[in-house]
Amino acid sequence: MIGSEASINESTTPLPHTHEDHLTEHPHVHSEESLRKIVNRLSRIEGHIRGVKTMVQESRACPDVLVQLAAIRGALDRVSRMILDEHLSECVARAAQAGKIEEEIEALKAALDRFLP
Repeated sequence: MIGSEASINESTTPLPHTHEDHLTEHPHVHSEESLRKIVNRLSRIEGHIRGVKTMVQESRACPDVLVQLAAIRGALDRVSRMILDEHLSECVARAAQAGKIEEEIEALKAALDRFLP
């Protein structure tokens, strides 16, 4: 990876939040371990992006920049998959138990419509 990796403040604990952008309002709570893994990956991606920015500022070869951008795209895809897996196993399962699966599925479909090209 190019550039320095960003470190996260391990003492910062994200607060639970709710899905306010769709009809379902259920606690959006995930394990500290899961959140830590996702935040760590995003921090590495952030550092990688800064490295590519430096490459561009230094007029590095375009093919080298494109290779690094492809690596970033792959890393974003992997963290997106982690978030989707977590959503399916936690949020959708919780909505099913609460009898609100239809709303949760509709919200997921709307998010995927925006996420997928």
